[in-house]
Amino acid sequence: MANTAIDQDAVLSVLNNILEAELAGVVRYTHYALMVFGYNRIPIVSWMRAQAAESLAHANQAGEMITHLDGHPSLGIGPLLETHRHDIGDILRESLEHETQALAEYHRLLDLVNGRNVLLEEYARRMCALEETHVGEVRKMLLRPGEL
Repeated sequence: MANTAIDQDAVLSVLNNILEAELAGVVRYTHYALMVFGYNRIPIVSWMRAQAAESLAHANQAGEMITHLDGHPSLGIGPLLETHRHDIGDILRESLEHETQALAEYHRLLDLVNGRNVLLEEYARRMCALEETHVGEVRKMLLRPGEL
């Protein structure tokens, strides 16, 4: 499938970056869920595991977009940094950084396809909205009660 309206190589590169970032999210959130201790463990672990499952779904969606464009999905995984800091605040700050980086990749994709490919544009917009929601959720979780 040739699409002359988009820079297919650039789009595939960004989609593979997204795939790798989402796969890193699966590993990252799974690890975080294992490292949570304390009074609020159960809801936080549940949230982390849901994030891992969602990252896997997002990785699959990115892979489907890659193969839709006759590309080859990467076997790579995005960067994983083990800080050995497992305080909930540290975990959430690392999560915020990860989500912000993933959001930047989705925005890069949107910039490449905006007005050029409806399928990819709608996909990128939907994913930007989801990632922006995640960033907002994590920011709220980092606030202490009464800080707003």
